[in-house]
Amino acid sequence: MLRKIDPERVARRIVVRGVVQGVGFRPFVFRIARRHGLDGWVRNDGTGVEIRVQGAAVRVERFIHALAEQAPPTARVSLIEPEVIAPDPHRSGFSILPSAGGQIATTIGPDLAVCGDCLEELFDPQNRRYRYPFINCTHCGPRYTLTRRLPYDRATTSMAGFALCPECGSEYADPANRRFHAEPNACPACGPRLSLREVHDVPALVRDPISATGQRLRLGEIVAVKGLGGFHLACDAANPFAVATLRDRKRRPAQPFALMVANVASARRLARVSDEEARLLESPERPVVLLAKAADFDRQFTGIAPGLDEVGLMLPATPIQFLLFHEAAGRPDGTAWLQAAQDLTLVMTSANPHGEPLVRENEEAFERLEPVADEVLFHDREIVARCDDSVLRVRADLPGHVQFLRRARGYTPLAWPLGRSGPAVLAFGAHLKATVCLTRGAEAFLSPHVGGLENPAACAVLDETAERLQALLATVPDVVAHDLHPDYHSTRAALALAERLGVPAVAVQHHHAHIAAVCAEHGIDGPVLGFAADGSGLGSDGLPWGGELLRVDGADFTRLGHLAPLALPGGDKAAREPWRVACGVLHALGLDELAARRFADQDVTRLLDLLARGLRCPPTTSLGRWFDAAAGLLGVRSLSLYEGHAAMALETQARRYGAALPHPGGWHMEERPGDGSVLSLYPLFPQLADETAPARGAAVFHATLVDGLVRWIGDAARAQGLRRVALGGGCLLNRLLAEGLRKGLLARGLEVFEAGEFPTGDGGIALGQAWVARLAVRDGRIGCGPR
Repeated sequence: MLRKIDPERVARRIVVRGVVQGVGFRPFVFRIARRHGLDGWVRNDGTGVEIRVQGAAVRVERFIHALAEQAPPTARVSLIEPEVIAPDPHRSGFSILPSAGGQIATTIGPDLAVCGDCLEELFDPQNRRYRYPFINCTHCGPRYTLTRRLPYDRATTSMAGFALCPECGSEYADPANRRFHAEPNACPACGPRLSLREVHDVPALVRDPISATGQRLRLGEIVAVKGLGGFHLACDAANPFAVATLRDRKRRPAQPFALMVANVASARRLARVSDEEARLLESPERPVVLLAKAADFDRQFTGIAPGLDEVGLMLPATPIQFLLFHEAAGRPDGTAWLQAAQDLTLVMTSANPHGEPLVRENEEAFERLEPVADEVLFHDREIVARCDDSVLRVRADLPGHVQFLRRARGYTPLAWPLGRSGPAVLAFGAHLKATVCLTRGAEAFLSPHVGGLENPAACAVLDETAERLQALLATVPDVVAHDLHPDYHSTRAALALAERLGVPAVAVQHHHAHIAAVCAEHGIDGPVLGFAADGSGLGSDGLPWGGELLRVDGADFTRLGHLAPLALPGGDKAAREPWRVACGVLHALGLDELAARRFADQDVTRLLDLLARGLRCPPTTSLGRWFDAAAGLLGVRSLSLYEGHAAMALETQARRYGAALPHPGGWHMEERPGDGSVLSLYPLFPQLADETAPARGAAVFHATLVDGLVRWIGDAARAQGLRRVALGGGCLLNRLLAEGLRKGLLARGLEVFEAGEFPTGDGGIALGQAWVARLAVRDGRIGCGPR
């Protein structure tokens, strides 16, 4: 029987885009449609969520407002597009339909930590999921790392092989249940199972893998623990023998380890934690947050972050991790124990043998981690995509802002708006801290952190990541972008893909890409003055740059100036041995005798001979090497055991000393024909050579550097008639440098833009490359027609 058509009755077809699959959006729509007394249906499709709704006009309008204002906390709505349609007289009631196909224009959400509701069940002895290591719902759990393709349905995830038991099936089919279409939904009767084995793939004779793992950790053993996007290596952080063993086996002699604690109360025993830092620690993304060490941290936790004033802390994200702390606490009922400080502190570092990619698969763990771990705590749910932990810190000088060192779990593959639609660009990034970026329409998607491309396995992971991003977004690139350096694997991979697809390939200079990444984040495609500062990147003249003053205007850049060049005695070896760079500075100042005395324990005579003859001493304008020179001369670090080691140690010394005045006459500027404006720090180094207190010398170096840079950048901005300044590059991770530049440039009336949502170092290079390539197409510099 046909319903009589009500003239007050209206109908709408509504498309909702953004992160709206796998976040409980359909049951949310179902509930608010019922609440407003509306008829219709909702379903997933390739573009996101499609809704047909009809009812009284005022109720439909309230429903549309509720879609935006009351969306689930883990949803990210980027577009709500209503379209007027005719009411359907046959439609009565509201339902959820099966997913539809179509061209993919949506994305999957990131992995999120266990929610409060699931924790209540996890620690309730009367609940059927009590201590079940894979508890989740539509508000939490894995998404990106178990999804093979979109639309997001159980059949397209690594849960496809786990048939739902009747109870889980009932939850999954009930729109009123928070597990309605929770694709990873499972319980002990039907879901993944946890196991503990020795690395030789010998099953451990234990009834409870969590309890047995806790015992192994207390005994000082190293356990590989399967997480959401790969394995961690865990040990008792308070056991110096276990920490030293892990360092030795992983061949990581000094690089800081991240720690996991049960809660913020526990974190406050180890570090100074502000309210903003506490919020980040407890956020669903669960990043590693860099925090100022407590006064007695190094006494309590020997060898965790040697020589640094920060430590990286994170809270549990997965049920397995929560259960390890629950076990250590004596298995209390309920969740009240999670508010009290707990004694257990775990090293929780990425499970990758030295220089290799993150371990993802079970068999891979048994094979590759055999030299490192004693046992492996694993399960039978496949990890589809690698995804490491995100690492960030709060900007002390910018309330509410963070600085990413690594953008991965919890934040990828979220879309970033680019302001306007454009061609699909796949950018392959640089060589260190590699990521890839794919643009689709008016959005950019940056991949999780891949790491250094220094071995074939890491290169294969970059290729795999690029392929996965294309498959997940159902997007084939129209243009491929890459670094200017011809020998990077990322460059070779980009050129090979461009040739295979028959599309243009765009080379983007490294430091141009650093500034372009900041422009992409802030939507700046007009002229901007950029200061790019890092360790090294191939310049347009074939020499290594790293302290560059650039005028960036869309796809074009002009080099306006640079830092005075330094000699690198021994080439790349100088980046690992800061004393060599310091020796080069002293030689340039005519202080060979001082260099011979200061570095008498090194092969200084041979090095001075190389410098005198100009052999194997390539020049660089890198600010990173200026930090190395100061660290080497002051005796802070003569050997760097990991990237940025000397600079980080120098910054720590300066922060411990406190505020210092810049050294008068410690820098000078000059205009050089063909070179532009050159800022030299050479005048400071005789003063540093006489310094008897390394911490004071480090503080004076930072103060003088900031003073010179502010004057240099400010003068260039005035000469160019620009008010917008973009700061990019890995050196901006130095807090004294970033905060000092921002304060000084703002005082000169300039607008300052920096990376906030993306890494300022090489992890953000791919975004900058993609931005430049899109603008090159827009400006007609490269063709981009149909293939």
